[in-house]
Amino acid sequence: MRRSTILHSFYSAFRPLSTRTLPANCLRKSFSPITQSLRAPNAAPFSSSSRLLARKGKGGGQKKDNRITQIRYHLTHQKTPRPLRFSRLRALRHWTIHRAWQLFRAKQRTAEQLELERQYNSMREACEALRLMDERGMSGQEGGREVGRLYRIAMEKKGIWDNVPIEYARIQMDYPSREGWNHEWTR
Repeated sequence: MRRSTILHSFYSAFRPLSTRTLPANCLRKSFSPITQSLRAPNAAPFSSSSRLLARKGKGGGQKKDNRITQIRYHLTHQKTPRPLRFSRLRALRHWTIHRAWQLFRAKQRTAEQLELERQYNSMREACEALRLMDERGMSGQEGGREVGRLYRIAMEKKGIWDNVPIEYARIQMDYPSREGWNHEWTR
């Protein structure tokens, strides 16, 4: 028998929490004291031997990383919403909106890239004009002593290498962290 699409959409919301079924003979068990005494005794779940304590790794086992435990806890927590399962029309609407957003962002990125390219070309042309300019501000021939003087001054890197290298720079904060980096962390 085929379910209708409406019932099928509600199926995931009202599905049973557990898929386990009871064994067929669970309701036929007798609870009289006589039949209970005839059954084989179960193994004791509790033992105070040191062998069981050592097997569980009390103190001697690997220590779990708290960060990984926290990540696993929050990923599998009961209140974490289940992944979205859209109907066909809703999935189509979602895909259309998502694709339109992707196209809009792509157009924005190309516009930004073109603007950066325009700025770069403008700076290159300005540097080229400075390189060919003489001391009077006129475009002179190459090879003269004073030709390109402004360009050379603009390109000097005075005081650049005296500062902290950019690789070591970090975001400024109100106060430093208590531990800079956890070198013992491993996956």
